[in-house]
Order: sequence, then C-alpha cells, then structure tokens
Amino acid sequence: MVHSIAASRDCAQISAYLDDTYLEQVDTTVIAVGERDGMSWVAVEDCLFHPQGGGQPADRGWLEDQEIVPVRHHDSGLVVATAAVGGGLPSLAVGERVRARIDLEARMLHAALHTAGHLVEAVGRTQGWEMVGSIHFPGQARIEFQAPDGDARLGDPDGREEVTAVLREGVAAAVADDLPVSARYLPDGRRMVQLDALHAAPCGGTHVRSLGDLAELVLPTVKIKKGRIRVSYSATHRSPR
Repeated sequence: MVHSIAASRDCAQISAYLDDTYLEQVDTTVIAVGERDGMSWVAVEDCLFHPQGGGQPADRGWLEDQEIVPVRHHDSGLVVATAAVGGGLPSLAVGERVRARIDLEARMLHAALHTAGHLVEAVGRTQGWEMVGSIHFPGQARIEFQAPDGDARLGDPDGREEVTAVLREGVAAAVADDLPVSARYLPDGRRMVQLDALHAAPCGGTHVRSLGDLAELVLPTVKIKKGRIRVSYSATHRSPR
C-alpha cells in the first residue's frame, strides 16, 4: 500500500538506460516522491537506472552523493530510487534538479552478459533448441533450452562436448564478425533487440553496441538438468579501443 505520494502533473519518465547503455551521468528533474511500506522513494524524469528484471541485475547508482537501489514501482510503473542498505535518500522535492549517475563499469559488465546471453540463445536455436529460461547475473549466467527428443549427442559426455564445440564456434564467429546490436520498438510497444540478421528477441535490458565489444566469452561444456540443456557462460566488456 502506498502511504504517500507527490508527483508532477505530467509524471512522464524517460528510460535513459535503454536509450544509451554507456551514459554515466545526467542532470535531471524529480517527477515524483513517495513512501511505500515505510520506505521512501524518488523518481526522476531521465531515469539512468536499470532495475532488476529480465534476468539482469539492477544498476548500482547514486542520486547526488547518496547510493540508491532502483526498483520498479508497481502502482505507477515508474522506476524509482530507494535507499541502499545502511543508507538514506537525499531530501528532494518534485521539480527539484538532481544529478544521477551509475557505476559504469558494472553496467558494462551487465550489458556484456545480457548481450552474450542473446548470442548463446541464437546459436542454440541453430541446433533446433527452444529457450525456456535465462539469467544474466555475474557468476550465474546461463541459458536453458528444452532438450529435443532424439539428439543422441546429448546422452553422453563426448557428445555433449561435441555440441559445446559447435556452440563455441558459432559464438566466436559472430564476435569475430563484430555484428551490430540494435533495438527498435514494435507498434505494440515491445522493444526488440537485434543481433544484426542473426537473432531478434523482445528485451528490456542493456546491451553492447556490437558483438566485437564482447571479451572473454567462455562456454563450459553443456549440461543436462531435468530434461533441459543448460548452457552456462561468462563474458566481459572489451576495454575501450
């Protein structure tokens, strides 16, 4: 239950984190403040902060010098800033100007992992697999596919290593080709992320500019868990060229 809320008449929010993955800092305006379950929150017009969702962790961010945690406010749909553990929020009013910034290094890692996940999905689909789950957290990143009937390669260790080699080859080729990564909105409002002509999927995450920005993309041997193919992976963002 929302105990209190104050908002501007327009209360429109721009998802700046989707417009530019690499935007580190922005001066913006407070459009809403409120309290939920005893916790204060603030929403700004140019939202720099990606909230946790879609398998991607939340950004680490700050309003002025106060560290915050972004979350999706279910009643309004806004992404709002709440206090980090052990911290507080700056005292802000609707209409006040404020500086927002993110931990860009963490953002780049999250973007690399999320983009690499799309790439792993794309190469898995070339094997006739259908994705049924994904997570893009550091140290936990994986794509899960429904295991098809009749693929004998998945039934023994040598076969799984053979399949993994095929996936690694497809991933490496796409990165070497430096395929562009782009996003567009469909008429129904869904945001589609594309890896050139290789793959497209609805997604509200942050992504690198092109696959050549991915570095240290590693795929351990695939595993079979409860009838699912689990493809774990790790990746980082290439240092600026």
